[in-house]
Amino acid sequence: MNQTYYPQTAQRVDAVTMNRVLRSTYLLLSMTLLFSGAMAYVGYAARLPAFDLLPILLGYFGLLFLTTKFRNSGWGLVFCFGLTGFMGLTLGPIISAYTYMYANGAQLVTYALGGTGVIFLAMSGIALTSKRDFSFLGKFLMVGILVAFLAGLGAYFFQMPALALAVSSMFVLLMTGLILFQTQQIVRGGETNYIMATVTLFVSIYNLFTSLLHLFGFFFGED
Repeated sequence: MNQTYYPQTAQRVDAVTMNRVLRSTYLLLSMTLLFSGAMAYVGYAARLPAFDLLPILLGYFGLLFLTTKFRNSGWGLVFCFGLTGFMGLTLGPIISAYTYMYANGAQLVTYALGGTGVIFLAMSGIALTSKRDFSFLGKFLMVGILVAFLAGLGAYFFQMPALALAVSSMFVLLMTGLILFQTQQIVRGGETNYIMATVTLFVSIYNLFTSLLHLFGFFFGED
């Protein structure tokens, strides 16, 4: 009798825990997206110049390190908002540049935002409902993101537009897969820290949006 009861109790506890992590993640993600959007507007309205690559990398990896280090305390939330707010601030000059360079810049931003939302909802829906195990994507995504990041650095330093387009295409695919993978990790108990889950999904959304914006600007931008 006991052997039957305790596994059932454990399953109920795991389900409750996973649902709590999922709710907390989506709540925090919504708040960070709103905060990031507000910071992006500040950067856009203030006409801030584009950030250099080095400050962006230092700010991102520094705040990511602090968020990871304090993920189990209240400070983790502080650094999480610091990270997402900083990334939002860097987004302001990018949006400003597109609205200045292209006659249909505002439309391109809207398309990129809409495309990001559709992909996020679609991948989240698959992760929440599919019985298929997508954990096999983990190693592929890790290697792919590293390769795409290094290729992106090469495109930046050597001024290679074709490579930059290829990197944006890679990131669209990789971030789509990462949203699917991370969401299912939450659902199946592979990720139990909602702060880290939020950061992963936020970074995926950020990179997905900027990559789509780059691609839309190249293919559909009007001078």
